[in-house]
This record gives sequence, C-alpha cells and structure tokens, in this order.
Amino acid sequence: MPQLLLEIFSEEIPARMQQGAARDLERMASERLKAAGLTWDALTTYAGPRRLTLVVDGLPAATPDREEEVKGPKASAPPQALEGFLRKTGLTREQLVERDGVLFAVLSSKGRATADLAAETVDQIVRAFPWPKSMRWGTGSLRWVRPIKRILCVFNGAVVPFEIDGIASDALTEGHRFLGSGAPLRVSDFADYRAQLEKNFVLIDVADRKLRILEQAKAACAARGLVLVDDDGLLDEVAGLAEWPTPILGDMDPQFLALPPEVIQLSMKVHQKYFAVRDPAKAGLAPNFLVVANVEATDGGKALAAGNSRVLSARLNDARFFWDEDQKVGFDAWNAKLSGVTFHAKLGTLAERVERIAALAREIAPLVGADADQAETAARLSKADLASGMVGEFPELQGIMGGYYARLAGYPDAVADAVRDHYKPQGPADTVPTAPVTVAVALADKLDTLVGFFFIDEKPTGSKDPFALRRATLGFTRLVLETGSRLSLDHLVWRAAANLISQMATKPDFLVTEKLPAERTQELRNEALTRGYGFADELANSEAVKSVSFDLESWRLGRLSVWLTVNPLPVGKEWLLADLEQQFEVSFSRWQALTGTLLPFFADRLTVLLRDKGQRHDLVAAVFALGDDDLVRIVRRVEALAAFLATDDGANLLAGYKRASNILRAEEKKGPLPTGMVQTGLPNQPEAETALAFAVGAARTAVETALETEDFAAAMTALAALRAPVDAFFEAVMVNSDIPAERENRLKLLGQVRDVMGQVADFGQIAG
Repeated sequence: MPQLLLEIFSEEIPARMQQGAARDLERMASERLKAAGLTWDALTTYAGPRRLTLVVDGLPAATPDREEEVKGPKASAPPQALEGFLRKTGLTREQLVERDGVLFAVLSSKGRATADLAAETVDQIVRAFPWPKSMRWGTGSLRWVRPIKRILCVFNGAVVPFEIDGIASDALTEGHRFLGSGAPLRVSDFADYRAQLEKNFVLIDVADRKLRILEQAKAACAARGLVLVDDDGLLDEVAGLAEWPTPILGDMDPQFLALPPEVIQLSMKVHQKYFAVRDPAKAGLAPNFLVVANVEATDGGKALAAGNSRVLSARLNDARFFWDEDQKVGFDAWNAKLSGVTFHAKLGTLAERVERIAALAREIAPLVGADADQAETAARLSKADLASGMVGEFPELQGIMGGYYARLAGYPDAVADAVRDHYKPQGPADTVPTAPVTVAVALADKLDTLVGFFFIDEKPTGSKDPFALRRATLGFTRLVLETGSRLSLDHLVWRAAANLISQMATKPDFLVTEKLPAERTQELRNEALTRGYGFADELANSEAVKSVSFDLESWRLGRLSVWLTVNPLPVGKEWLLADLEQQFEVSFSRWQALTGTLLPFFADRLTVLLRDKGQRHDLVAAVFALGDDDLVRIVRRVEALAAFLATDDGANLLAGYKRASNILRAEEKKGPLPTGMVQTGLPNQPEAETALAFAVGAARTAVETALETEDFAAAMTALAALRAPVDAFFEAVMVNSDIPAERENRLKLLGQVRDVMGQVADFGQIAG
C-alpha cells in the first residue's frame, strides 16, 4: 500500500526539544489522519538537529465512499420540525425514507484522495505545532522553532502539492551541512530518503546516532587504555547536536585533577558537552575528555582536540579559582550570609531554616541510631555551601561541595557525608543514604520543607507542585522505609511545627497585639528573650489558660504542652496571660489545619509508592484509618493484610465482615447499638452463635498479643480462625430475632466481630 513521507527541514532545532517534537508530530499526525477517516499499518517519526520526519506506511489511496443514515422527526411531526431537518441534511422531502412512521435521511459522501487529505493535515500540523518556544522570520506570519527551509512531502512516489507561507512542497532534502554533496537530494520514498541521507552523512534516527557515539567513543578510549564515564543525559543531548556524530578523545592538563571529580565532570558537561574519561587502573578521572564533533576531520581530530582542550582549560581555571577561594572563606562566613538570604517570604531566611533543621535533626538522631551532636553539626553546615563561589557557579553541586569543604575543615566523615548527601533521594532513581547521621539530617531537611509549606497553605494542587513537595514526601518515606527507621510521624510533624512557630511568633505579622501598645509588646518580648522562658508549667495550670475556648486537656497533655516546654513563645508572661486566648487560638488553628492536611498527604504518597510495588490503594487506606503513624509498621501491616486477603479465608471473612457491618449500620440508624458482654448458654441458643462468641474471645486475645509484638502474620492467622464460625453463624442464625434479648445479644456479637477485625485494619475501606 502507498506510503506518506514528510520532512520539515529547518535551521538547528535545540537538542532538548527534539524528542518532544517527535512525540508531538506522531500524536498530531495520528489524530488528524484518524479524523480524516484514514487507516494505516505503521506510523513513525524521527527528530534530528535540522529536521522532523514522518513516515506512514500502509495508507489507502483514498478514503472509501460513505453512506450515513440520520434519524429525523416523525412523519406526523409539525412542518417546522420537518423544515429544520431538511435544512440540516440538505435534502428534499422526496429524498427522505419513511420507516415505521419515522423519517430518515440517507447521506452519501464520496471518498477523498489521501494526497489531498495529507496536504490539509500537514498544513494543520505545521501551523499548530506546540513548540515550547517559536519564532517568526522574514515577512511571513508562520511560527516555528527555527526558520523552515524546505518541506518534503511525497505520497506513493509523487509530490503532494501545497504551499505554507510561501514554502512550496517538493521531493527534495539536504545532506550534511559540511560533509554532504551540497546539492539537493531528490527522493521517492523513505528507503530512498534514508539511504541518500546516510550517503550524505546524516543519520535521521537518534538511536543510530547514539550507537555511533558510544561505539566510537568506547573504541577511542580503549585504544589508550581508558574507559568512558557513562552519562545517559549527556548522550541524549549530544545525539541531538550532530547529524554525523564523531567522537574525538582529547587531553587536559593533569593538574586539574586536583579538583573534585564532580567539578571537572560538571564543567565538561554543562559548558562544553564533553564526556569524562577514567583510567580503570586508578581511582578518579583521567586527564582526558571526549568531545563529539559534527564532522570527520582530515587530521583525525587532532586540531579539534587541541582547540577544545584550550577551551576546557579556561573553564577549569575558573573552577579552580572558586575552589581555592572557597577554602579561604569557610563555613562561618557562609552561614552568616544566609541570614540575608530569604528562603520564603512567609518562612523566613535560610539561616532560620537551618536553625529549624538543626533542632529537628537532633530530635531525630537517636531514633535512627545517629549521634545527636554530629547530626546537629551537619545540619548547621548543610546549607552553607549555597553561599560559596563554587555552588554559585555550579548550582548542581550544592551539598556535594559542602561535603568536600566540611572534610577539608576537619569535620568527622559522618558529618561531611551527611552534608554531601542530605538532599538524597532526589528522585525515584536516586539512591537512599543509610548512614545514621545522613538519615537524620535528610529527614529533618525534608520534613521542615513539608511542614513549612503546608503551614503557610502552599500545598500542591492538581499537577502543580512548585516546591516539589510530592518529591520531598516520597524522599522522606523512602528514607524511613529503606532504613527501617521507627518514627512517629505525627510527633515529628508537631515538633517541626513547634520549631517553626517558635520562630514565627517573634514576627509582628504573626503576633496578635491589638490589646497592647506596640512599644509594650516589644518590651515584653525583649524581657522574655533576656531572662529565659521558665513559665510553661505556670501557664498550663493558670486560671487564664483554663478559660481558653479550645480543648485545654488536649493542649496540656498533648502537642501544645510539648511545644511550650521545649520552645515557649518568646514573649513575656504578662503579655501571654493578658492576651492568651487570641494568641493561642491563632497558633492552635494553624496546627490543626497543618495536621489535617499533611498526614493525609503522606498517606497519599505512600499509597503511590506501594501501588508501584503492586499493593492495592484500599489496603493502605484501611491501615491508615487506624491512626498509626509509623510508616514501617504501616507497610508491614499492609503486606500482611494483602497476603491474608489473597487466601480463601481472608476473602470469605471480608465478605462476612461486610455483611455484619451492613446489619450494624442499619441498626445504628435506629438508635445506639447494644454493648456489653455477649451471653452464652441462653435457652434455645443456636450452637453457631455460641461457637462464634467463644471464637471472637479467643481471636481478640490472639490478635492483641500479636499486635503487641508486631507479628502481623500471626494477627491475620488469628482472624482466619473466625472465618468458619462467622460463615456458620450467618447460615444458622437469624440476627433480627422477634425476641428482643436474642436480637440484642446477636448485635453485640456482630459488634465484637467488627471490633476485633478493626484492630487489624478498617475492613470497611477494602473493596471486595
């Protein structure tokens, strides 16, 4: 069957846009050809430095004739309805067909030549192509990423004639800008097109360009006993820069190897698009680089290598300058600069953020087996390199450079490693650090981010997540799960919030000061700062506190009391007692909003993580509903629950649970359910009822014992023992007995079944 070949030839297309453009071309062509009524066997797109190519195999020569029957009004309908239908169809009354008292119009349309449809399709695609950035040129109105030079469009060996903004279609393309013949190449089909371009030093398939780069690069390195440093991202980019990529191995001054390898590699990659090279017999990088040229040099690339070596030396000299200067400055000066750098207008400076992270890292440290002093030290150093010259030049090296500088400054390896790796994991493919100090700082960093932005109501919405909070949550979760860290998420969220509020409470826009003059408020604040905060207990027991409108006992015994004990408000006792209700209602409401949104957000992200591992989302919801905030325990419980439900006992017991729950819900609508001890040995009591009562009691004991030791498999086994008694109960016993005492006892029994199972999970949230 005929083939359609399209090439849009332009000036250089940015490498980062090429693969997206190939996907967009495939999508747009498919949508428009389908809309035109065309079918095909295969549709393929290609993108390169100067061209987008589309080839569609197996197209028909034309679309088939079509006949469509359209239902109209009844034959007895008013004249106005008939007239409207005739206008719509363009037919006369005599051309309509009547069937069972209803009028029908039979509309026929002739098929169209595929070439004509192709011309329309290409015009639509070119004019509506979604480039991230586009431009106009000359006097035309057409927009494209770069000026279009040619449009090749051939169907079944013949040119599809059309014109777009003064550019007429033809069967011509061009080879390599320098290596090609220089003459236009006339082609007839895709095979001819591809063959002629290759003869003229153009590889249209990015996979072919990547393969050529890798094969020749590895061969050039192997000839000198070296190994190429793999970099898939750089490979993708350079494959989009050259139509005929030719790797060339060059040399650099060995003195630059004194720089950190990350600095060398990033200088090569970011500024020059060079690959790094290493000597397999030695640690670190080799004094070489590999550049991918777009020509085949007559001297084997010697001149190109020498020229690129000079350019690289200039770049590395800049990096060496920053490296040397940074070592003269140090952490104290960098941290001092952070006081003048705003992290977020509502969350304070980077220096304030560091203080929060340090306090939280110290809190987390014993929970993950880390030294608290080292965790706090690492946290205080963690953001300092943001003020360094090297990170200013290479933002990608934040954390990495801090690790190097910490080691040079004499800090322990555990501290330096934590500074280096505390941003990890930064994505699903990133590794998770396991060193205890690193884990403590990484958790503190991510949790402070989450608590801060949720506190100021900057949550992700839909596809928008400007502060990468979903990534931070997944990173936190992976750190906890992959290191097996046993943490109370709820407790840590509150401690992070306490640190934040303790800072924010000193700011005028947070304090409620209507009742006191500003001067007096400032006096009290200063007084508190100088004398300390030894009044938390006094406040907790004062009559003023007892009169506050929110839940005092929850505050005293729960989270607010923890906060006040550790981080009391930096204002004086007199002010607090005078304006207590207003101030604490502000704080308390903010905290309530925080926990009401952040903890469910963690549940959602954990659901995503477990779903990717094959776990059902409803099982995660069923476990989270218990109020557990230990992520490790939650996952273990979900895994045990999934295994249990995969058995016949689990599936059947779930069905029994739902039956029992339905009965109980119906009764709850009538009034409170009966509670208390289930009676056995009643007159005429069915054996199945008695058996279930004893089985529930035994299961309760076994489940409670298993949960205390976190033996969730044993808890599921205990529930499995209920399957047969529950089935027998529903087969032999009528719950809604006419005798009130019997009915009440059976409702109590079903309530106990629900309660025992509810200790393991909320089975009501499980589908099935």
